Amino acid sequence: MITIFTRKELISTYDMKRQAEIRDLLAQNDIPYTIKVINRKSPSPFDAGSRARTGTLGENLQMEYEYIIYVKKTDYEKADAIVNGKIN
Repeated sequence: MITIFTRKELISTYDMKRQAEIRDLLAQNDIPYTIKVINRKSPSPFDAGSRARTGTLGENLQMEYEYIIYVKKTDYEKADAIVNGKIN
């Protein structure tokens, strides 16, 4: 089980395709992982409703979601080598 105390951040990306590729690599190598998805367009408590006023004019819609993939601290080195192509 991966908890906040036993995990380490493997990668953070805004690219949906890249995070899917990484998740596939981890699954193929039996490395458990968790993923955190953050919607960067959602209103915050400090600026609720700003999107309604501004819309998406001039914004890069590819950077709407941030994907953070975590693995166990004990699996980090193996997972990092796999993701970075050091192990096939």
